[in-house]
Amino acid sequence: MRFYDGLGPNPLAVRLALAEKGVTLDTAFVDMVAKENRTPEFYAKVPTGTLPALEFEDGFVLSEITAIAEWLDEAHPEPALIGATVRERAETRMWARRLDLEICMPLGIGFQAGRARQFFVGRKTLPCEQAAEDFLKIGCERLAWLEGTMAGRDWVCGARFSWADLPLFSFLEFFGRRGKQEELYPHGAWLDGWRERVRTRPAIAAALAAPQPAAQAA
Repeated sequence: MRFYDGLGPNPLAVRLALAEKGVTLDTAFVDMVAKENRTPEFYAKVPTGTLPALEFEDGFVLSEITAIAEWLDEAHPEPALIGATVRERAETRMWARRLDLEICMPLGIGFQAGRARQFFVGRKTLPCEQAAEDFLKIGCERLAWLEGTMAGRDWVCGARFSWADLPLFSFLEFFGRRGKQEELYPHGAWLDGWRERVRTRPAIAAALAAPQPAAQAA
């Protein structure tokens, strides 16, 4: 099996999930800056041209981070990231969906259409540049909503660390650092404490500290 890794919050989320699971895969880093994910060969594997992806021994390719997280939990049940019971799995999926649509998506669009616009022009259709700040504002407003909703919890799903924590954490880390958007994020006892709790989980701390290939560090 091969893991197609690359630059961005989505590959980071899967790397952190693999670290939590203690799973090591044969990895190929796809250089998005050089448009290696836009070649006919890569499109034949992943029609959307997106990262990350898993290629199985029989040639089947699985992409989309939630689908990959679901597969990881089925193939490597411990520790459970989606959940160990029907109710836990439903709760994780509910929160992952909410955070993806209401926070990650607008923050991602705002980053691509605004501060990273020069990189994405010609690679994908973008909203007008004036809309970028509005998308960022929407994402940050929903972060403030999350701060008020999560009071008294250690993790998004309460006492249980789960997949619901990883994509949002990865988006905030990636866009805060590369998009210089950290100053835009609302701060609060829960958000700041939660991000620190994720960062200091042993497997995640090790993954974040690991040297990154040139394609990742650019």
